[in-house]
Amino acid sequence: MKRKVAIQGVLGAYHGIAAENFFKEELELVECNTFRDIFKAIKKDPTIIGIMAIENTIAGSLLQNYELQKEYKLPIAGEFKQRISHCFAALPGQSVHDIKEVMSHPIALMQCGNFLDSLPNIKIVEHEDTALAAKDIAEKKMQGVAAICSSKAAEIYGLEILASGIETNKHNFTRFLIVSARWMVEEIINGDVVNKASLVFTLPHTEGSLSKVLSVFSFYGINLTKIQSLPIIGREWEYQFYVDVKYADFERYRQSVDAIRPLISELHILGEYPEGEQSII
Repeated sequence: MKRKVAIQGVLGAYHGIAAENFFKEELELVECNTFRDIFKAIKKDPTIIGIMAIENTIAGSLLQNYELQKEYKLPIAGEFKQRISHCFAALPGQSVHDIKEVMSHPIALMQCGNFLDSLPNIKIVEHEDTALAAKDIAEKKMQGVAAICSSKAAEIYGLEILASGIETNKHNFTRFLIVSARWMVEEIINGDVVNKASLVFTLPHTEGSLSKVLSVFSFYGINLTKIQSLPIIGREWEYQFYVDVKYADFERYRQSVDAIRPLISELHILGEYPEGEQSII
C-alpha cells in the first residue's frame, strides 16, 4: 500500500516533488486546495501525512503556516529543503515570441523577475498555484499563454518547455515541514538521529526577556537556526516567538528547555526531528 501524503496543490506542484524526495518512494498524493486543508485531511484520516512549505530562501517565511501548525497541534516529524527551479512552459508548437500572457503563483512570478523583464510585452497574471496554472493551460487549450512551473508539471500536463532555470536567484530553496498524527512520528523518523527542534513561546513584556532566553540556549551549546516573531492577536504589542534549534546532545537540549521555562509565559514544543536533507536539483 502506498504511503498517503497531503500536499497543497495538484500533481507537479513543488510540494509533491519535495514529498517524493523526502520519502524516496512512490506515494499516493492527496491534493489539497489550501494549507489548512492539509491539516483537515490528516484530522479526517490520521494515516495521511502532510507536507507544508514553511519558508523560502528568497520570499521568506510563510507566517500563516506557523499559526496553522500551532492551531492543529500536529507534531513536526521531519523537514526537507527543496531546490526550486522554474521553467516557462506552453502548449506544444509555440515559441517564446508567441506567448502574450504568463500565469503562475505570485511568489514564482517574483522569483523570475529578470526573465519576465526580458519579455516586456507579456501580460503577467497571478494564479493560485504553479502546477495548477500548467494544468489549466493544458485542459483549456490556452494558446499564447505560458505557465511558470516545475519541469515535472510541464511533463505531466503535456506542455513544451520553452525556457528552463528561469529563476533569478539559483540558490532558491523552500523548506518543507512533515507533519502527522503523533503516533506516526516514530515511524517517519525511522531511527534517524533527532538533532533539531521547533519551539514556540511567549515572553513577559519586560526588558531583556528575549536576550535571557537566548543566553540560556547559548550556555547549553544549542544552535539557534531561526527565530520568527508573530504578534499575539488581542494582546497589543506582545509577541510569540517561533524558534528552530539544532543540538548534538539531546539531553543538553532538554535541559535547556527546562532552564528557559521560568523565563517564559508559555511554551509549546512543535516537534523534535532529524535535520532535513537538501535537494541538489
